[in-house]
Amino acid sequence: MPRIIQIQNDFTSGELDPKLRARTDISQYSSGLATAKNVAVQPQGGAKRRDGTQFITQLDSGAANAVRMVSFEFSVSDSYMLVFTPGRMYVFKNKVLQTNINGSGNDYLAVSALTSSILPEMNWVQSADTVIVVHQDLAPLKIVRGASDSTWTASNLSFTYVPKHAYTLSATTGSSFNTGVSHDHLEVSSTSGNLTVTAKHSGSDANLFTSSAAANGYVGQYINVTPFGRLRIVRKVSDAKLECFAEVPLFDTSNIDDANWEIEEGYEDVWSSSRGYPRSVTFHEGRLYFGGTKGRPSTIFGSRVSDFFNFDPGEALDDASVEATLDTGTFNAIVDMYSGRHLQIFTTGGEFYAPQTLDDPITPSNLIVKAQTAFGMKPGIRVQNVDGSTLFIQRQGKALQEFVFSDSVQAYTSTKISLLSSHLLRSPGEMAVRVATSTDEGDRLMIVNDDDGSIACYTLLRSQNVIAPSQWTTDGSFINIGVDVDDIYVVTKRTVNSASVYYVEAFDPDIFVDCAKTGTGSASSTTVAHLQGKAVKIIRDGIIEPEQTVGASPHTITFAVAASSSFQVGLNFTPTIKTLPVEPNLASGSLKGFKKRIFEINAELFETQAMSINDKEIAFRSFGTNILDSDVDEFTGIKTLNGVLGYSYDGQLTITQSVPLKMTVLGVEYKVSAGQ
Repeated sequence: MPRIIQIQNDFTSGELDPKLRARTDISQYSSGLATAKNVAVQPQGGAKRRDGTQFITQLDSGAANAVRMVSFEFSVSDSYMLVFTPGRMYVFKNKVLQTNINGSGNDYLAVSALTSSILPEMNWVQSADTVIVVHQDLAPLKIVRGASDSTWTASNLSFTYVPKHAYTLSATTGSSFNTGVSHDHLEVSSTSGNLTVTAKHSGSDANLFTSSAAANGYVGQYINVTPFGRLRIVRKVSDAKLECFAEVPLFDTSNIDDANWEIEEGYEDVWSSSRGYPRSVTFHEGRLYFGGTKGRPSTIFGSRVSDFFNFDPGEALDDASVEATLDTGTFNAIVDMYSGRHLQIFTTGGEFYAPQTLDDPITPSNLIVKAQTAFGMKPGIRVQNVDGSTLFIQRQGKALQEFVFSDSVQAYTSTKISLLSSHLLRSPGEMAVRVATSTDEGDRLMIVNDDDGSIACYTLLRSQNVIAPSQWTTDGSFINIGVDVDDIYVVTKRTVNSASVYYVEAFDPDIFVDCAKTGTGSASSTTVAHLQGKAVKIIRDGIIEPEQTVGASPHTITFAVAASSSFQVGLNFTPTIKTLPVEPNLASGSLKGFKKRIFEINAELFETQAMSINDKEIAFRSFGTNILDSDVDEFTGIKTLNGVLGYSYDGQLTITQSVPLKMTVLGVEYKVSAGQ
């Protein structure tokens, strides 16, 4: 009966898909876990109890239909989390709800256009004090921060020029605009770089239009000239004159006979209530880009340079507006865009980018869009950038993809970040990234699952090839998530007094329970009405007090001993770390099919106060004086557990924690006895 020492130095592969149980040949097996629940994997290799959440406020009942979170960074010192429910926008700064918005007495800004059908797939971009919000059924909206934290306005965008497209095309050959007036010819002259076309009859100017209203309707239409020449009507100069831009230069600028021209009609605004509005938006190199409408789902539109609301193609100079359509033979509805190394375009059918040679800017003459990969993106979940790569949820919601430029092939490639942990993606509904703020943590990519209300949290550190997923759960469901610089906000759905309520909460590294209220020196807490009827954990001066249930009004929790410095009251959650089945590489072969017993465990800990291994509580106090009514010392070092009984075919360790205190496991060593 051999005795084996098994060592797991780190957990940097996180929780692995159960379908990988037999893959002992891959390197990730030795650093992976069967379960990583309510822990965050650190880039150094350890697994730490996840942060608890601080209760901030309760949302209105509309949150049951839709919720969306938008980060807004106004300046280095002023950043906000905007939380939208149907018809309302709440503003949070430094985890505090801003009240009396615009002096109205309300804690929200009314935005009636943002309905429950708009919010799930709305798209947005921020510049300075303005957020631009778009959706295919919404006239583009701007939300502007005013002179203070509580001053905000919402209104429709006003465009100088809207691009046009011929949805229905018609042409009248060799005739006139106004059929009641005959024309001998069109006289062409040059004015300010454009051409002026004047209708002539018997040597005099002849009216082109039956009315001024009719004249305005021809702006944006075209005049085609034989043998060749194509003029876009820019504006009406008078009832007899039009200013035009020659998209195709005229063969001859002399007078054009009545029979040698035609008016080409049918061009209308691309964005309208009948044709739909932009579905996605971003800024890129001095232009505002819109992507996809109902009528033109695969087209991107770029504004004039530094003139964001003007999409006039003008004379097609370098600073004029740009336009391109993704024609690939498959349906590609644009759902998001990202301004990175290039302008990246994500559609339901594939991923594209606009190449730029030698870092030259995009212009009307060089804009092309190239297809790269064909995974497709799930609408409504914004792409996120982590360390130079763009992450998106695949169209069916089954995979997390990484879209990154490869210098070796001079193209973008897309790989599956979630290949080894696809079981953690359960109908993803939202995604957010918190960039690492210290060397003790990696970038955190957090995905909220609509299926079970869990969060799939990925610790990412590309330089060290760390991709470490874990699963976060709570008493209730996580509904939405957003990051304001380094503050992680969540909207949770909880059941309180047999009713569903929706709370805004924020993760806090100093809090060990969920939906918590905290305070300083006090004999009781009267701030937990939001948890009425719930059994709550109490941490008073670092000491765990007996659990209590929050009663009816006045909802007071009285401590056994008055808190001298601090207290936390909230809902408990249980972190769980479970190792994969022990599979040492022995000269005699595999141990599969052999029963195993772990008879000694050595856990390497860092600043830990409580922990259980295989349901056995580990001691963190020693007998002596002054041990009562004092908090547990933080322990760093090795804790040993002997005398573990029971054989199994797997030989796994399960590390949990029954009380909300600090816990960080750096690694484990365990001795295994195996036999027939």
